Amino acid sequence: MFLCRLVVVIQSRASRRRDLYSSQPENTFSRIEKYRKTSGNMSIFSKLLLFRGVGGRQYSAAAQSQLREILGTQLAGIKEAGTFKAERIITSSQSTQITVQGSDKRILNFCANNYLGLANHPEIVEHSQKLLEQYGAGLSSVRFICGTQDIHKQLEKKIAQFHGREDTILYASCFDANAGIFEAILTPEDAVFSDELNHASIIDGIRLCKAKKQRYRHRDLKDLEEQLKASDARLKLIATDGVFSMDGNIAPLARIVELAKKYNALVFVDECNATGFFGATGRGTEEYDNVMGEVDIINSTLGKALGGASGGYTTGPAELISFLRQKSRPYLFSNTLPPAVVAVGLKVMDMLLQSSELTQRVQSNTQRFRQAMTKAGFTIAGENHPICPVMLGDARLASKFADEMLTRGIYVIGFSYPVVPQGKARIRVQISAAHTEAEIDRAIAAFVEVGRSLKVIQ
Repeated sequence: MFLCRLVVVIQSRASRRRDLYSSQPENTFSRIEKYRKTSGNMSIFSKLLLFRGVGGRQYSAAAQSQLREILGTQLAGIKEAGTFKAERIITSSQSTQITVQGSDKRILNFCANNYLGLANHPEIVEHSQKLLEQYGAGLSSVRFICGTQDIHKQLEKKIAQFHGREDTILYASCFDANAGIFEAILTPEDAVFSDELNHASIIDGIRLCKAKKQRYRHRDLKDLEEQLKASDARLKLIATDGVFSMDGNIAPLARIVELAKKYNALVFVDECNATGFFGATGRGTEEYDNVMGEVDIINSTLGKALGGASGGYTTGPAELISFLRQKSRPYLFSNTLPPAVVAVGLKVMDMLLQSSELTQRVQSNTQRFRQAMTKAGFTIAGENHPICPVMLGDARLASKFADEMLTRGIYVIGFSYPVVPQGKARIRVQISAAHTEAEIDRAIAAFVEVGRSLKVIQ
């Protein structure tokens, strides 16, 4: 009886408010007619679903309008603060010289993670095309079902060889690798000690685990030691970036390793901004700080220096890698890397295992840029790393500075809050092995010209 009365009410309201459904009036009343004919054999759930569309569009529109208003207000605030991040559209391959939408002119690119200049290297592209034809576009599956090919195992073996580790597990990205490790291996009995300026992916990964979460002041070993000393956790894991991407400064890894030994802790390092190009042979922060092989777990990416495509990995003890294959959620529930991407990693690993020439070149280019910019009067944050933050302080200034650089054919990006702390806005320059000395000098000249016009330097 209740449902019959409901039909009468709907009919009455529909006739009075037919203008609300004028675009498709027949759909509303056909639902009612359908109900009359079939309601006797329908469950209460099905009857309710039948009328779900009646008026639902209005409720949805109201909620969406509210969402638009809320987000629109926040976006307006971001723009007013001068921190809105517009994405420029690149119309060429990633390289030291690119074209962007709206212009056919070649622009010098100084803001990519393409540290070794391999993102469009002819041999890598050719190898990727070859394996694409041989193995297809993708696996259409997660690995434990039907998503592992022999090339995936080959790449994992070569990465382990490069780092001097026992085994490696591939992920869709290093963000996934960081999201998948802490929850898998740490329990409420354990504790993780994280540098306060660690990458967002480490922070998010740690949030997922049930271990005691402790944060130590940036590169402050005294603070770290006090926390380690006070902890009675079963497992103690120190987590740090090897190189901190916003500032280009380096974790004091040798001293962290010493503390780990003293307090029976493990060391985890994210090497995304070090693998392949930092250290004498590109082995990263542990090579740079002379502690090769003493870091317990390394996470890194294939999407920066190692070809610029995508993919990440964890490398370390065989038992750890085997356990992650059983328990790491981003690994278990994400498709494996497509063959063309695996091909890029394989070719780059072969190149790095054979020669350190590109690593040495990016280091030489870095010194050239840092020395000239400092001499010109700019403040360059970080240490001797290809990430060279030109510190400006003001968010609006950083955005305007980047726009002015683009008019001079130099592609750089201003970084401001919330990507970096308030009052710490900067232009983050990234040097590549593929940059020529002439290109670096051209960028420096443009910085000096814009810096003087905006009264950043004298």
